[in-house]
Amino acid sequence: MSEGRVLLVGSSGGHLAQLLALAPLWPRSRRHWVTFDTADAISQLVAEDVTWAHHPTTRNVKNLVKNTRLAASVLAEQQPDVVVSTGAAVAVPFFLLAKQRGIPTVYVEVYDRIDSRTVTGRLCKPLSDAFCVQWKEQREVYPNALVIGPLL
Repeated sequence: MSEGRVLLVGSSGGHLAQLLALAPLWPRSRRHWVTFDTADAISQLVAEDVTWAHHPTTRNVKNLVKNTRLAASVLAEQQPDVVVSTGAAVAVPFFLLAKQRGIPTVYVEVYDRIDSRTVTGRLCKPLSDAFCVQWKEQREVYPNALVIGPLL
């Protein structure tokens, strides 16, 4: 288990499911979540330390601005040693502000995009200290990515 604090950022649904697979790497007291307050996320994170992000995020500039403010607040309050995300768009402001603050970032591309890049993957790759994929085939679209194997 890691000694540092981790901020786990991701949309609900499949993105959250993949982040949940990583959660055991950190004790509950050293992890904080940022996701959407959907029924699945609320039930899966009932015993966790969570900040609810603003959604929808697709083509929603108002929520991008709100999530950027939220990212600034959460990063200042939580002072994570690393920010980890599987996407989607909610990750972008957190990665941008983490990079500006010198906080390492780890992005894990989702397992169901094997032969094309996601928009969030394209945006977060230059902001990532480690960019991971779950299938070796994904290295065709992300040549320098680290293959970590499937999370689910």
